[in-house]
Amino acid sequence: MDETEFWEIVDSTREAAGGDPEDHAELLVERLLGYDPESVLDFARHFEARYNRAYRWDLWGAAWVLLGGASDDAFDFFRCWLIGQGREVFEGALHDPDALADLLDDFDEELDGDGEELGYAADEAYEQLTGLVAPDLGILPAPPEPAGTPSSSRTTASMSAATRSCGAAS
Repeated sequence: MDETEFWEIVDSTREAAGGDPEDHAELLVERLLGYDPESVLDFARHFEARYNRAYRWDLWGAAWVLLGGASDDAFDFFRCWLIGQGREVFEGALHDPDALADLLDDFDEELDGDGEELGYAADEAYEQLTGLVAPDLGILPAPPEPAGTPSSSRTTASMSAATRSCGAAS
């Protein structure tokens, strides 16, 4: 599976779900069930690579603002949700996290920002196809600390405390 196909799957399932992250995850699993197990693992590799790319202080700050606070778990789920928004929003957020709000048509903090289930979709599809737990993807994990420099001491202190109390982000 190449990058274009990865984003097509993300986009088509998000559109079919009407933007609802839980419905999006269900549709994503259904779609992945139509692929062979190795293609599902390719999808998972693409997802994980983007998830790790988004492990950055500036994006954590954007999540903090959009969500009214973001623990390490909330930031993990936010990164999954961000990938689920598609290539344009994802790449735009990486390029300029401060403009993330402008990239979104409408952000509802009750519904948006939490794509936890999207992060499990490929694993679930793989297990349904094979009866096995997905193997290690063979890609480097995210570093122990987000990339970049924290943007403000208040946010940094709050996020660092959340990371220490909850463990390192996955």
